[in-house]
Amino acid sequence: MYYKEFNSIKANILDVFTNEIYIGKITIKNGYIDNIDVLSSNSSDFDKDLDFEGILVPGFIDAHIHIESSLLTPSNFASAVVPYGTTSVIADPHEIANVCGLKGIEFMINNGNDVPFDFYFSAPSCVPATNFETNGAFLDSFAIDKLMSKDEVVALGEVMNFVGVINRDKDIIDKLNVAKKYNKPIDGHAPLVFGEDLEKYVNVFKKAIDETKIKNIEDYGSNIENEFVDISTDHESVSFNEAIEKKNLGMKIMVREGSSAKNMNALFNMKDRISLFSNQDFFGSVSVNDFEEALKNPIFDFLVSDDKEPSDLKEGHLDILIKKAISFGIDPIEAIKMVTINPAEHYNLDSGSINIGKKANFTLIDNLKDLNIKKTIIGGKLVASRGESFIKPKKSTLKNTFILNQKTEDCFNIYVDTNDSSNNKNIKSTKNIKNSEKSKNTKNIKNSENSKNTKNSKNIKSTKNIKNTKNNENTKNTIEVRVIEVTEGELITNEYRAFLNVNEGIIQENIDEDIIKLAVVERYGNNNIANAFIKGFNLKNGAIASSVAHDSHNIIVLGTNSKDMAKAVNLIHENHGGLAVVSKNIEKILKLPIAGLMSDQDVFTVSDEIIEINKIIKDLGCNFDAPFMTLSFMALLVIPKLKLSDKGLFDVDNFSFVDLIIE
Repeated sequence: MYYKEFNSIKANILDVFTNEIYIGKITIKNGYIDNIDVLSSNSSDFDKDLDFEGILVPGFIDAHIHIESSLLTPSNFASAVVPYGTTSVIADPHEIANVCGLKGIEFMINNGNDVPFDFYFSAPSCVPATNFETNGAFLDSFAIDKLMSKDEVVALGEVMNFVGVINRDKDIIDKLNVAKKYNKPIDGHAPLVFGEDLEKYVNVFKKAIDETKIKNIEDYGSNIENEFVDISTDHESVSFNEAIEKKNLGMKIMVREGSSAKNMNALFNMKDRISLFSNQDFFGSVSVNDFEEALKNPIFDFLVSDDKEPSDLKEGHLDILIKKAISFGIDPIEAIKMVTINPAEHYNLDSGSINIGKKANFTLIDNLKDLNIKKTIIGGKLVASRGESFIKPKKSTLKNTFILNQKTEDCFNIYVDTNDSSNNKNIKSTKNIKNSEKSKNTKNIKNSENSKNTKNSKNIKSTKNIKNTKNNENTKNTIEVRVIEVTEGELITNEYRAFLNVNEGIIQENIDEDIIKLAVVERYGNNNIANAFIKGFNLKNGAIASSVAHDSHNIIVLGTNSKDMAKAVNLIHENHGGLAVVSKNIEKILKLPIAGLMSDQDVFTVSDEIIEINKIIKDLGCNFDAPFMTLSFMALLVIPKLKLSDKGLFDVDNFSFVDLIIE
């Protein structure tokens, strides 16, 4: 592919160090800035010979994103975002790593190298995210070392196992040590972690030394020297006070605004910022003008997207985040710095500012008020102009992993265990519930297909929490259960409790109360299924399923009936991955043949398909803008409160399985 290359550019240039705009001539050599001649310190000076009208700013950098969540390959992702000024991303490939291990990460790196775009990566620190789910790979500290030696890998990926860090588990500490060995930063992940636990998490080795007074620091891992390692960033803050507490401990705060998780409203809340700046201890004695200027300061450090659906990427990327930040009163230049110099300095990138020796990555905007993107230049090459991307990705393939049996309706029926002869002694979750498939990983779950072959059983009676609603014992009973309660725009769920009817031994959903079925179907050969209930989607008919289910990416499905749930799961299996909706005569799927996570199509094709599927889902009653994105996080066991893995219902706050039925 031919790209127009610039040897020099004469333009209005933004200096992100001084916040000034000046007229200058940039000389470019081998993709880097070789020289800058300052022609005027005042950009308002008339100069008819400028190459571009507008303001040349550094190319935008997304400091935290999971490319796989866009359902696009890296090269297709690059093509999608360059029209919006993005020139670089720091991607955490732990999605594909959970499915394919190191081979998957190599695929991401190689695919990204096919196009003129700066892909940087973090080495996934938690594969799997926890030991309470089944995934397709395991990355230990030796695998992390192999990744961290690569120039493309600039950080250790988000450390989601905050319990392991706080408890000083050797496996995670060894991975932190690898980051220290290569002098690369460590990204954090600490949702709703406060106080002493947060201090232990952030200052992991310092706290370990202070608390134990140990002389041999190697007890906490290998190759530790005199300095301690800090976990340096967090993107999980959902409130202003949470972010401030982390900021005060020295963390860089990423303000996340993705397709599902949207935290900018909370973190840029004007009332909270005024309260903070009004604090005399914080701000001192100031004039009104100083106070107004202070409110233009974002306080926090980066703007990131984390997870973005293709339908959103088609409309914009970091440019939208900058504009939204400005709408909260943030100074436009300060907002731009959150996606340029701030991440570049933290991750030691060779871009982020327009200075000699830096890579010639530029975004041309019309002005600081409207911030419309006119051109994008990467390494001196024009890759996008006026909304058109010039990047043309190649087709790509990657061997997939789906090893599971055909599912039947009965797999998703949840039976009350009144006389169980198939209780497996190895199970530690969803007590007193019978699951219709393999009960190996769900305690007291009935296996209607395999129960005759199950050993180590004993008789269990769980009628204690069943309430007879009529005098006739053969009619309907009710039973109290835990329900995952979800809110769109939040990854954090609540625990809701409800009494549900029991009919012929099967616990029934309550569609009128928006309580429907949820299941996670393991895809790696064990055939585990865990069933539960969920509230919040408002689905009135049918089922939706996805092979994108953070972070182990088993198949997750919710529905109003077991029959449609089975159809949706089988549809995904038959197509080697995808997003599916099933109802009556409707069977629609967006195929994701690459690891069950990504399509090999461009953003427009994928976006059009997902928009069509989402319309069907809206017609079935669910009004979520991003139903699949929200669904995909219901299996993520490192974000509170109640989640579901293929091994059962999980209480993240206590980091343990809980029973579906409430005793």
